[in-house]
Amino acid sequence: MKNIMGFLLMLVLFSSCKEKEETTMDTADNQMEQEEMAMESDEMPNIEIMPISHATFVMNWNDKVIYLDPVGGASAFEGMPPADMILITHTHGDHMAPATLKAVMNDNAMLFAPQAVADKLGADFDTTVLNNGDSEAVDGITVNAVAMYNITKGRLNNHPEGVGNGYVIESDGYRVYVSGDTEGTPEMRSLENIDKAFVCMNLPYTMDVEQAADAVIEFAPVEVIPYHYRGQNGLSDIDKFKSLVNQGNEDIEVTFMNWYPERG
Repeated sequence: MKNIMGFLLMLVLFSSCKEKEETTMDTADNQMEQEEMAMESDEMPNIEIMPISHATFVMNWNDKVIYLDPVGGASAFEGMPPADMILITHTHGDHMAPATLKAVMNDNAMLFAPQAVADKLGADFDTTVLNNGDSEAVDGITVNAVAMYNITKGRLNNHPEGVGNGYVIESDGYRVYVSGDTEGTPEMRSLENIDKAFVCMNLPYTMDVEQAADAVIEFAPVEVIPYHYRGQNGLSDIDKFKSLVNQGNEDIEVTFMNWYPERG
């Protein structure tokens, strides 16, 4: 009888310990899951992309508003929040328009551009010059100027090396790449840890969808957004671009946006 009572007591104690252990493990698992979700929430900024047309867009990054290559006149930016930063990639008319720039500038906005743009804009604009390899940090956002240029024979004069900028914009480890007018240069292919990439593709000015996809597969951003894809023969085949990218790396998210609203 004593043996039976002892066995039952041991069984009760064992069950109690096991239940407590499972409860502790469940609590620990839930805590870890909550911590991971909190980390992901901390790492993911609140970014809203507002395409204007072709190469022009507005990016609201945690309430800091960045204008990229503003062209199209004041009416193109009606209803947009005022700029904190304006980035211009190069001097071509679909990227730099002094009249539009005057319309969207305000006393608080900082203007970043390569030397060639600053030279053309002249003294009418207070331009912070960034050339390839330069960087500037403002209010927790770092702007890095990266090379953009043509590398294919027959296109070299379109965008000579060292004249224009692409940009990597970074805050709290989150990195956004804006290609400007370029081909799949070594500098593009060697980019690291890009979360969101805006990549051009139009002939004969930049590159075709095959070269663009090949470069994107190599630097492997988390997400790529084709932009600046209207060329001499109309719009590039962005569906083909998406297919090529995902054949090479199915983990890259390809996102389409309405860059040509005039087409409906």
